[in-house]
Amino acid sequence: MDAWLQQARDALADVAGVDAARLDLDDETVRELLDLARIAAHDSSERTNAPLLCFLLGRASASADLAPLLDAVRTMP
Repeated sequence: MDAWLQQARDALADVAGVDAARLDLDDETVRELLDLARIAAHDSSERTNAPLLCFLLGRASASADLAPLLDAVRTMP
C-alpha cells in the first residue's frame, strides 16, 4: 500500500473508530479489487461503476467474506 493510501486508511480508521490494521489491503486483495474495478468499467461500459462497485463491496464485506462477494460479481450475467 502506498503512502497516500496508508494516510487515507488511517484517516478512515480514525473516523470509523477501528484499528487501522483492520483496513489493511494485502497484495492479493488489491489485485482482486482492481480486477473487479476493471470488469465493472468494461462490462458495464460505464467507468464510474468501478469505484461504486468497490464501495458496494466494502459495505457488503462488513457482513460477508470478500471471496464469495468477488465471485458473485464475476459470475453475474
